[in-house]
Amino acid sequence: VQLQASGGGLVQAGGSLRLSCAASGRTFGAYASGWFRQAPGKDRQFVAARNWNGNSRIYADSVKGRFVISKDNAQNTIYLQMDSLKPEDTAVYYCALKGLRFSQTGTHPEEYEFWGQGTQVTVSS
Repeated sequence: VQLQASGGGLVQAGGSLRLSCAASGRTFGAYASGWFRQAPGKDRQFVAARNWNGNSRIYADSVKGRFVISKDNAQNTIYLQMDSLKPEDTAVYYCALKGLRFSQTGTHPEEYEFWGQGTQVTVSS
């Protein structure tokens, strides 16, 4: 299984970005997926997750109301729409996929088996 994250970049505070994560070797359909981020010198932090069928989506308090996780089955891709970006959102963003079918949401990195390579998001003030 390979996950390819993209869509990061440099944006001004208040702007928007949409991150994408394309999967090969496995479909997202039956597995929970998530987004995490890691700023320099900090631990990897939970951002958003959806369960296997999308009926449950959870967000970190710091991004609630600004970020939305979604999935396109036809493209076998998950997305993270990020609006009203703040300088504190600056980090490398990682997509992740659980290894168990019909899995539920999770907020801990160790719950996820497969990871993308990360995409840098930089928000300037």
